[in-house]
Amino acid sequence: MPELAEIVDLDRYPIDRLESEHRRRLVESCREALGREGAVKLVGFIRPEAVERLVADASEIAPRGYPNDAAHNAYFDDEKDETLPDDHPRRILVRSAQKAVAMDLLPPDFGARAIYESDVVTRFVADALEKDTLYQSADPLDGCNLTVYEEGDELGWHFDQSEFSVTLMIQRAERGGDFEYAPMIRTPDDERYDDVRSVLQGTRDGVKLLASEPGTLAFFRGRYSLHRVPPVEGSTARMNSVLTYSVEPGHKLSSMAQRLYYGRTA
Repeated sequence: MPELAEIVDLDRYPIDRLESEHRRRLVESCREALGREGAVKLVGFIRPEAVERLVADASEIAPRGYPNDAAHNAYFDDEKDETLPDDHPRRILVRSAQKAVAMDLLPPDFGARAIYESDVVTRFVADALEKDTLYQSADPLDGCNLTVYEEGDELGWHFDQSEFSVTLMIQRAERGGDFEYAPMIRTPDDERYDDVRSVLQGTRDGVKLLASEPGTLAFFRGRYSLHRVPPVEGSTARMNSVLTYSVEPGHKLSSMAQRLYYGRTA
C-alpha cells in the first residue's frame, strides 16, 4: 500500500495536519463552495507523478469492468408506476452505458483505493461536508470503483442514493463526458417534479458544468442535485473513481443499482 504522501500533494492540501490554519481555511473554502454551488473541486489533489501511475494502472485494470447499457429513471426505481402520466419524471427513462470495475477487483495498491481507505482522507471529507463522522461503504462492490466511459458511453440524469458523492478524476475524454448538474433541484421535503422534468426534457436553464482535470478530487451533493455524464466522443476514455462514504454505517447500493453497474449483487 503506497503512503498517502506519495499520492496526495500534502503541501498544497495539508489534510494530515489537523490543527493547522492552512487545513482550517481549506475546510472552510470547501464548505462555502458546497453551500453556494453544491459542488467543489480540488485541482491537483493528486501529485502529477501519481496521476501518471494512476492512469497507467487504470488503463490496465479497465478491461475488468462490467459493460452495461441500460435504461432507468432518475431515481433508480425498481418498478415504474404506470398510473403516473407519461411525462412524469418517474416515467422518463434515460440511458447509462459504461464499464464499471468493482472494488473487489481493484488491487490494494491502486491509488484511488489507497486514498479511499485512508483514515486521514475520510476525516477530511467529513470535515469538508460538515459531518461529525463518516463511514466507508459496507458495499464490497461500490466503496471505491473505477468507471470507464468509452466512445458513446454516458451516465444518464439521476440522483444519487447517498447524500453526497466524492469523485477522483483520472482521465478526461478526448471530447464530451464533462460532468453536468442541476444544483439542489429538490429538497428532503419537496421532490419538485416540474423542475426535474424540465432538466430531463432539456428545457431548464441553470445546468452547470463541472469539468475536472486528472488528479482532481471533487465533492458533490448528489442526492438533491440531478446530474449526468453526457456522451463521450473520441478514442480517449473518460476514467474516474467514485469514493462512497455514508453518515451511517452499513450503507450499500440497492440490488438494482448493483446489477446495473456491476452485473452482480453482493
